[in-house]
Amino acid sequence: MPDRPDAEPITDKRRLVEHLEAGCKPKEAWRIGTEHEKFVFRTDDLSPVPYEGPGGIGAILEGLERFGWRPVREQGRPIALIGDAGSITLEPGGQFELSGAALETLHQTCAEVHEHLAQVKEVAGELDVGLLGIGFNPKWTRAEMPWMPKGRYRIMKAYMPTRGGLGLDMMLRTCTVQVNLDFDSESDMVRKFRVGLALQPVATALFANSPFVEGTPASHLSYRSFIWTDTDPDRCGILPFVFEDGMGFERYVDYILDVPMYFVYRDGRYLDAAGQSFRDFMAGRLPALPGEAPNLSDWNDHLTTVFPEVRLKRFLEMRGADAGPWRRICALPAFWVGLFYDQGALDAAWDLVKDWTEEDHAYLRDQASRRALGTPFKGTTLGEVAGEVLALAEAGLKARDRRDDSGKDEAYHLDTLMEIAKAGRTPAEEMLEAYHGRWRGSVDPIFAEYAY
Repeated sequence: MPDRPDAEPITDKRRLVEHLEAGCKPKEAWRIGTEHEKFVFRTDDLSPVPYEGPGGIGAILEGLERFGWRPVREQGRPIALIGDAGSITLEPGGQFELSGAALETLHQTCAEVHEHLAQVKEVAGELDVGLLGIGFNPKWTRAEMPWMPKGRYRIMKAYMPTRGGLGLDMMLRTCTVQVNLDFDSESDMVRKFRVGLALQPVATALFANSPFVEGTPASHLSYRSFIWTDTDPDRCGILPFVFEDGMGFERYVDYILDVPMYFVYRDGRYLDAAGQSFRDFMAGRLPALPGEAPNLSDWNDHLTTVFPEVRLKRFLEMRGADAGPWRRICALPAFWVGLFYDQGALDAAWDLVKDWTEEDHAYLRDQASRRALGTPFKGTTLGEVAGEVLALAEAGLKARDRRDDSGKDEAYHLDTLMEIAKAGRTPAEEMLEAYHGRWRGSVDPIFAEYAY
C-alpha cells in the first residue's frame, strides 16, 4: 500500500470527481490567489535572458534565495522557488511567474505583489537585467527565445506544432495575470464558471496590452489572446458544454479525460506521453507506462495541461488577461473578486450574460482580441458592457467591505480599469499612438516606460 494518499492508483472516474468536489469551501474560507508573469531582458541591448551564465535566469533564482525562497531543482539546476505561502516558477521562455499565496483581501494581494517585485528588482538590478509586464513580447522573434531546462517543456516543444501554428509562441512569448477563486458548492462553481467564461472577453478587452509583434503593430490589440486561438483545439477555448444542462464536476472530468496527455512524471523524469489517453492510463493501457495506473499527482499534472479561458481545479482560474504594470496586476483580482465573492454581484452578472448564445461567446472571443472595447455587440459596444460589469464589480467589493489600514474598502483597486473604460482606450491603443508618434516607429521605449 502506498504511504501517501496521492500515490494510490486511480482506476475509477468517481475518485477524480470527488477530488474536484473537495474544493468546495464555506464562504468564510474563500481566498484570493493571484499569479502574474513578466519578461526578463538585458538592459544594455534589450535582448532575452538565457538560463545559463552569471546574469542568467538561473542566477536570478539563486539570488532570490536571500529572501528565504527555497530552490526546486531538476537535473541539479534550480527551476523554481518555494516560499512559505507561494512559489516562483519559470515559463518556457524564461518568463518569471509568481504564484501567490491564498489571501483574504485584495489589500494583501497588492502588498504581496509589491514585495515580490521589490525582491526581483533588487536581484535583477545587480545582474543588469530588467522586468517587463506586457501580454506578448513586442520585439523578440521566436528564434531568439531561450528555452528553460525543464523536462515537461521539451515534450511540449515537440508536440505543440502538431496541433496548432502558434503554440510555441504561447509558450515563449506571452505573459498573463490571472486569479484563482473559490466556490462553496457545485451549483456555485457552475454559476461562476459560466459568468467567468462569458465575461472573459471583457477582461481581455480591458487588459489588452499586446499590440506588437517583432517590432511592428500586430493585427490585434491583445495578440496574446489571439495566440490561444491557434495553440491546440483539444485544450483551449470557450468550452460550450459549460453552458449546457448537466454541467458539473463530472462533466468537467469527462472533458479532461478526453484531452490528450503531455507527460507522466516518474522518479524525477518526465516521460513522453504526448497524445496518449488518460482513460487508457486508468485502465493500465498507457503506452508510456504499460500495466501501471495513474495516481492523484498524475491527475493534478494533467489538469494543468488544459488551457481554456477559465480552468477548473479545486478552484476556478480566470485566464483571459494580458500582463501589465503593477496597478493592473492588482486590478485583475479586484475585477473577479467583486463579481464572484458577493452574491448580488454574481447574480446580476449572470442576468447580464445568461441569454448570450454560443455564437455570441465565439464572436466576443474573436473580436475582443482584435478590437477590444470597440467591439460592436448587441446594439452597443463591448466598452459599454465593460462599464456595466465594472459597476457590478465595484458594488460587490463595497458590499464585501474589507478595509485597509487607512479605512478604504477594496473598490479603489478597480480605479485603473474604470479609467480605461471611461476613456474607451486600452493600454494597447495608447502604445500604438506612442509608436506612431513620439516613439518614431520603435518599440524599444516600451522596455523603459513599461518596465517594473
